[in-house]
Amino acid sequence: MNYFKTALLLAALTGFVLVAGYLLGGQSGLVIALVAALGMNLFAYWNSDKMVLRMSNAQEVGPNDAPELYGIVQSLAERAGLPMPRVYLIDEEQPNAFATGRNPENAAVAATTGLLRHLSREEITGVMAHELSHVRHRDTLIMTIAATLAGAIGMLASFGGLMGGGRGSDGRPLVNPIVAIAAMILAPLAAGLVQMAISRGREFEADRMGAEISGQPLWLASALAKLHAGTQQIPNQAAEANPATAHMYIANPLSAGGMASLFSTHPPMEERIARLEAMTGSASDARPARSSVPPSRPSPWAAAPQTPRRGPWG
Repeated sequence: MNYFKTALLLAALTGFVLVAGYLLGGQSGLVIALVAALGMNLFAYWNSDKMVLRMSNAQEVGPNDAPELYGIVQSLAERAGLPMPRVYLIDEEQPNAFATGRNPENAAVAATTGLLRHLSREEITGVMAHELSHVRHRDTLIMTIAATLAGAIGMLASFGGLMGGGRGSDGRPLVNPIVAIAAMILAPLAAGLVQMAISRGREFEADRMGAEISGQPLWLASALAKLHAGTQQIPNQAAEANPATAHMYIANPLSAGGMASLFSTHPPMEERIARLEAMTGSASDARPARSSVPPSRPSPWAAAPQTPRRGPWG
């Protein structure tokens, strides 16, 4: 059912691309929209992982560079029946992680240095299991397609605004200008909402499958509580500079709150933790802590502890 819903949402995004192209440019706009969507998706299919890792300033590590992290990922990949993904580290104090790659054979997982300092080995295992679940379900490809389709809609809306919509051979607008303006405003908004729906559904499923891969749902629940606290207080400079990558992280890396949280690509952390607790049949104390980030501890993956950067709220 989750795959069926995702397919419907992707079909809706494709439909938005074509409708926006037609409303803004008539038949020629429809052709441009189709070509743009196909071109962006082909480019993203082959290059999305490289783009995301480069934008995040991620550095690949091996068993000699980060033996414990590499060993955790290797053990979990074997347990999940997956090829060993490439492992990357991101020099960011905010605890977070993401997965990328078009398929399990070309996958990569990335963790911030803050994740390794602030979380225990068990919690890191829960996080990495979550990311490998995304790899197993090919969510990274699905999210890339969703992002590029949404980007195509935004590009078409901007193009329509600059060109004023398509015109017929007699010079008259092909569509009512009011309709064209509405399409420019509403199409990107609708695309963003569909993208949000896809992302949120995939996060719940990755939590569930990640808990099954690790065999310990409360490890991930405890990790999510710490991630929630960390992302609230410590900025992620790479994600802030490239917000298009935010939906790929296990926890929303952006510091925006208030109304912005209503349109977050991530589901509420409290609900994610509650679902994981329900898998064990008992509640735990793993609740999102908003008062402070867990204290730093020496990390076996870092050459030396770093002083945590403080966010704008302390």
